[in-house]
Amino acid sequence: MNPPAHLKAELSGFKFDNSYAKLASALYQKQQPENTKNPSLLLLNHQLAKTLGLNPEVLEKEGAEFLGGNAVFTTATPIAQAYAGHQFGGFNMLGDGRAILLGEHITPENNRFDIQLKGAGRTVYSRSGDGRAALGPMLREYVISEAMCALGIPTTRSLAVVTTGETVYRDDAYPGAVLTRVASSHIRVGTFQYAATTQNHEVLAELADYTIHRHFPEIAEAENKYALLLEKVIDLQASLIAKWMHVGFIHGVMNTDNVSICGETIDYGPCAFMNSYDPATVFSSIDSNGRYAFGNQAPIAHWNLFRFAETLLPLLQADEVQSIAIAKGLLEKFPAIFLEYWLDGMRKKLGLFNQEADDLKLVEDLLMYMQKNKADYTNTFKTLGKDAIKAMQIYHDAGFQSWMRHWEARLSRQAETAAQSLALMDQSNPAIIPRNHLVEEALKAAVDHNNLKPLERLLSAISDPYNAREDYAEFMQAPEPAFDTYYKTFCGT
Repeated sequence: MNPPAHLKAELSGFKFDNSYAKLASALYQKQQPENTKNPSLLLLNHQLAKTLGLNPEVLEKEGAEFLGGNAVFTTATPIAQAYAGHQFGGFNMLGDGRAILLGEHITPENNRFDIQLKGAGRTVYSRSGDGRAALGPMLREYVISEAMCALGIPTTRSLAVVTTGETVYRDDAYPGAVLTRVASSHIRVGTFQYAATTQNHEVLAELADYTIHRHFPEIAEAENKYALLLEKVIDLQASLIAKWMHVGFIHGVMNTDNVSICGETIDYGPCAFMNSYDPATVFSSIDSNGRYAFGNQAPIAHWNLFRFAETLLPLLQADEVQSIAIAKGLLEKFPAIFLEYWLDGMRKKLGLFNQEADDLKLVEDLLMYMQKNKADYTNTFKTLGKDAIKAMQIYHDAGFQSWMRHWEARLSRQAETAAQSLALMDQSNPAIIPRNHLVEEALKAAVDHNNLKPLERLLSAISDPYNAREDYAEFMQAPEPAFDTYYKTFCGT
């Protein structure tokens, strides 16, 4: 006889608490996962499991049934969360159409993390969807979210991928899978938009208070706590998008339902990393107008924050005019906050420890020459100051040569040595990113041929992205330029 579910929860290390399920019922629906035919654990993130205080050995042996949705820990309270969202500018009522939040796991250090099953079956918010997920997109999220974590970028993470033994139909037939996603929370701008549509200020205030107590307890007793909540979220988004820009990451679908209130990267659908530098780069098959192009990410984040601020207007002040003035005053600061975060990171990428008035021009000029020469974003930064730069086409541009002299003069005006600058650059410029062509090769091998070796090697390479290791040389090579002209990523829904 199998042990009861609660015993397995204890043995595996899960300790569920379910505070979100105590909020107003308008914000979620109780929802059990749907059974699958033959759940089998394909990938388990041992490092993350240990960080969460879980027992990887138990999860390897018994985790498939629970992380695949066929069994539910008795200490969990499965729910599907309600939210709305502006999708490519148009407003829609949404919700977890294929994701089920099992509950909130409390780590031995008393940290709280959502444990969510993505692809766990239909919910009340599925609309016409089947509630399932294909293996390829779930493996993509596993790879890219773990790469982002290793790069030092706030992100949801992936604990496991379970194959279901069933077929999922999209443009073709694909093997099905369930991803276990770990997040500080799944509260989104879209969650607040949904609460605002209820026109029930008590529900909205309850959500806002819960968010403050969960993520920003230091402002819980402040007189203007809702204004401070907006200020906190503005700052987190500015910092997050700047970090994306530093490594050439393109989210691909920055809808408001994909904007995490706690500042984590969430929902890895048509995401990709840029090769040749071009701010107009788009790889998403559904972004035909370039709304979410690489260079548009900061302006779109600003637009999304306006939508968040709109939901808070009833809470900021009783007088609407005063509320709008408060929100507008905070939102107007976003461009400067983002620029400060972005420029600080770009200085580090150039080995600069201090600030000078012309630093912005120095960075912008470099990007101009990179775009002109179609230079690889990652490799250009990684080879600056090293002999390897001479092998790159951009090195033969007279304008770039002039830029390098300006940069070297700038370095000479700071107290730190050249060796210290190079060390800072090595810490700030990744050698390895999940190159799109290698991600596709690894996913194809896993999905089409049940060969996990390329995927495992990819995961190993991206786990130490700032270290230029010779045994991972293929991960530091940009693809042929023609690759970018036809490469497209897909949502996977």
